[in-house]
Amino acid sequence: MKLQSFSHSQQKILFLCGITAIYLAIVAWLDFLQGPPWWDEVNFWKSSLTFSDSLLPSLSDLREYHSLNTPLPFMIFGFLEYLFNQGMVAGRLLNLILSLGIVVVIGWPSKQKGSRAILCLIGLFLCPYFLFLSGRLYTEMIACTWVLLGFVTYVHDRHWLSCLAFVLAISSRQYMLAFPMAIATYEFLATANQYRQGQTVGQHQRWLAPALASLSILGWVALFGGLAPASAIVAHAPEVQQSKWALTPGGTINFLAFVGVYIVIPEWLLFRPPNPLQSLRKNQKPWLLIAAGLLVFCLIFPPLDTPYGNMGKVADLLPFYGMVMAMYYGLALLTCLRFAKPDLLFWIVVFNALIMMKAIPWDRYVLPLAVAFWYLKSIRYPETLYAADPYAADPYAADPPQANPETRPA
Repeated sequence: MKLQSFSHSQQKILFLCGITAIYLAIVAWLDFLQGPPWWDEVNFWKSSLTFSDSLLPSLSDLREYHSLNTPLPFMIFGFLEYLFNQGMVAGRLLNLILSLGIVVVIGWPSKQKGSRAILCLIGLFLCPYFLFLSGRLYTEMIACTWVLLGFVTYVHDRHWLSCLAFVLAISSRQYMLAFPMAIATYEFLATANQYRQGQTVGQHQRWLAPALASLSILGWVALFGGLAPASAIVAHAPEVQQSKWALTPGGTINFLAFVGVYIVIPEWLLFRPPNPLQSLRKNQKPWLLIAAGLLVFCLIFPPLDTPYGNMGKVADLLPFYGMVMAMYYGLALLTCLRFAKPDLLFWIVVFNALIMMKAIPWDRYVLPLAVAFWYLKSIRYPETLYAADPYAADPYAADPPQANPETRPA
């Protein structure tokens, strides 16, 4: 039975019952949020305690909290500890609440979104790190919340509020920088295109606000004297982060493969594109060029061997390196073909992949991108943005939007 066969009220009941059952199971699984610290929770809690002695952190606290992560989540967890003295439980509860908020924004079956919202929520849940980190003292849920708020305000034409949300997202995790950079690039190119065509140029704040949000990373670099506190880099940073100019281009292949597993394949399963063979015939030449270019890149910069995450475990099961490389190449190719058209999603994937040249190849880092993607999917992006853009047609939409040169984001 398809979700579309349920009435609007039945879809709401299904959403409420399903989410209640899932989150009660999470709370029970985590010993009602009182279980022992797991993995990075140990170091994250130590960093949080640095900010638990007062309401306002000192400059030395901001420079010496011994974590590679920008400090806003630790400041929030420390603030909760200062107020309530409940240990990790308060921070875990906050993450659980934020997770529920993300679920409602993406998955609530409103009249505009209907069953599409629930399908997008299922897609988000197919990225296992979302539910897995929802009740743990990790920094991702806070960062994902700011990223989501950044996109919600962006699509509602509240660009300075979006700027603030992305500044706070970057203050929560450095690699959230990819999202305002993507929006700024997309909007700047759209404005430049309007200039070339002699059209009336829209609001410059559409690209200026996310550009300013992106520049906020420079404040943290100046404060730390690098990408993170010096003591944390010495103690915890991977080799690529110990030098300002070191890069691992092969990490982009890993990340594109992670996107293929956690976003592209779930989207294909949940939203089967109409006439896939017709799309294949129509795009045969550009897709062959993309496949050849990606193969050359893989041969020059092969994907990195990683012990982290689910994909690292899968790679360890394969008997020889050729199969590992084929797996990463195939999944990365799916991502490149899916996001080949230069719309906003294209730039989001590009900037995330580029930033991953400066990070360890861990599939957990795809989570914020999954949140952003499924939100935009739930509101029928790109049909709601620049319908006049010939590249904006959703390959998963049976009826592409009609071009309208007056259309701007709602």
